[in-house]
Amino acid sequence: MPREQGRKFIAQNKKARHDYSILDTYEVGLVLTGTEVKSLRQGRASLVDGFAMVEDGEVWLHHVHIPEYTEGTWTNHTPRRKRKILMHRAEIEKLIGKTKEGGLTLVPLDLYFKDGRAKATLALARGKKTYDKRQDLAERDSRREMERAFGRYVKGRR
Repeated sequence: MPREQGRKFIAQNKKARHDYSILDTYEVGLVLTGTEVKSLRQGRASLVDGFAMVEDGEVWLHHVHIPEYTEGTWTNHTPRRKRKILMHRAEIEKLIGKTKEGGLTLVPLDLYFKDGRAKATLALARGKKTYDKRQDLAERDSRREMERAFGRYVKGRR
């Protein structure tokens, strides 16, 4: 049987880009049990409340919901357990230094399979204030309006 190629997205955390300003991103591996992988292959996961923490020189993913595998037996996993993240030691050392700074957190942006292996995109982020969110919305609306006006101008409609 040929190996799976390319990327297959499972879940995205769209709200993270709205609530946080992303400073840096990392592609990381996950340590999962068999029933978690099977549940992910069915496309079932939620990153809404998820975050990562550095504990004793290791990075752990907390509050990511991977529902129990429907065909599983007594060996099924708990849906919101903490999961170990696989990263290079140098990257972990950088994260330790940066997360000790005030206001920075690690947030999962998406979960996917890459060449058959479960991966996640982890972002080093700073929380946005309410006025920053409003300003981003206003910028996006004005950019969209300018593009519409330009499109009408190009088509000859004013």
